[in-house]
Amino acid sequence: MSQGRFLTGSTMGHVVRMTVTGAFGITFVFLVDAANLLWISQLGAPQLLAAIGFAYAIQFFSVSSGVGLMIAATALVSRRIGEGDRIGARRQAGAAIAISCTIQGLVALIIVLLRHDLVALAGATGETARLAARYLLLTVPSLVPMAVALAASGTLRAEGYGAKSMYVTLFSGAVLMVLDPIFILYWGLGLDGAALGLVLFRFCLMGLALFFAAYQHDLIARPNRDGIADTLRPYMAVALPAIATQLATPAGNYFLTIVMAPFGDEAVASWAVVGRLTVLAFGGIFALSGAIGGIFGQNLGAGHFDRLRSTYRDALIFCAIYTLVTWGLLLAATPLVIDAFGLVGQGADVLRAFTFVGAGAFIGLGGLYVSNAAFNNLGKPGRSTLLGWIKDGALSWPMAAGLASIFGATGVIYGQAAAGAVMGALAAFWGWRYVAQLGPEANIDPPQARPWPNADRYRRR
Repeated sequence: MSQGRFLTGSTMGHVVRMTVTGAFGITFVFLVDAANLLWISQLGAPQLLAAIGFAYAIQFFSVSSGVGLMIAATALVSRRIGEGDRIGARRQAGAAIAISCTIQGLVALIIVLLRHDLVALAGATGETARLAARYLLLTVPSLVPMAVALAASGTLRAEGYGAKSMYVTLFSGAVLMVLDPIFILYWGLGLDGAALGLVLFRFCLMGLALFFAAYQHDLIARPNRDGIADTLRPYMAVALPAIATQLATPAGNYFLTIVMAPFGDEAVASWAVVGRLTVLAFGGIFALSGAIGGIFGQNLGAGHFDRLRSTYRDALIFCAIYTLVTWGLLLAATPLVIDAFGLVGQGADVLRAFTFVGAGAFIGLGGLYVSNAAFNNLGKPGRSTLLGWIKDGALSWPMAAGLASIFGATGVIYGQAAAGAVMGALAAFWGWRYVAQLGPEANIDPPQARPWPNADRYRRR
């Protein structure tokens, strides 16, 4: 069996390469998403931007559950690769796709059925609520092809094909970049055009991810009942807490949207811009958790515990440098962003609060993403869940509500930043303590240890 790509060489080199390729892909997608908002803003209707803001708060839940499923696929497949079991890795990859499609299909059905109640609960009313619910109806069913794309991309990262995973999002994002202005402005479809572009984008993601992972590199075996049954237990042991962890962020965003809603459409529209700007600017931090999971998994499978520690350390260093550079760029770009999106009054104040204060919180918050990657891939996914929900459930909402009562809409940004900085620092410390004590005697994920039955059936399917 060929050796895993992450078992030799500089761990910092692997962290940078996998994170940069992941960030490049995800940042381009978010750039396209931000451009989508820009085209909508050209229509001169603040309620359209506000509708996307409310819909985004709900969509965030569904996309985050898909990311949690991808994290589980990366964790299982990378560990198999580190153990030298390529056949088991292919089998698990195929089963993970089937399981994630089923779960995301159920999530999509629930959101579609409850869409009106969900947007009302978020604080949307009148025409804004109707538009947000329609946007969800058109876009949420495409979660199923997106689930396939995420699982296949996670398999590519587990093997170390960071560039191929990046190409999936780059090429699909380029298609959306071309189609969005045509659908929204030239054809005059407005919000429906934005929804149509998003659906086509997700199908492009699925096609390209399967082409690279299944056809070009033969990393995925065709799923069947036996493979799914054998994979389900270890997969869900990682996936359930990973999903719960990923849902903490959209839950926090949803709660904060509720806090922001009473300040009016201008504030909510700016909140939507801040959401897109956050993921665009800090795509490297968001990508890091999934990007370095394969490094942890392969080295755990091979028993290289010293490389687990160096990977953790190097990831924290990368986060700090990345945040400082990005924060400076955001400060410089603040007037341009305000002008581009036509933000005025409270909307402009909310944007400035983010670029001047909120962005700096990622110096500490990066530690949360690094520790999440370590816990998810090294046998303690429940700890990631605990940390995420303390930050977004127990701290962000009350801190944002309290500061909003003092500073107005900008207080939501300040509360979110304070909660992130505090929990990020605590998570980084806890994660390091755990990684530092790992050794050959560690008993992590016992279900992974048993060999796969009927392995010959999966050599080329």
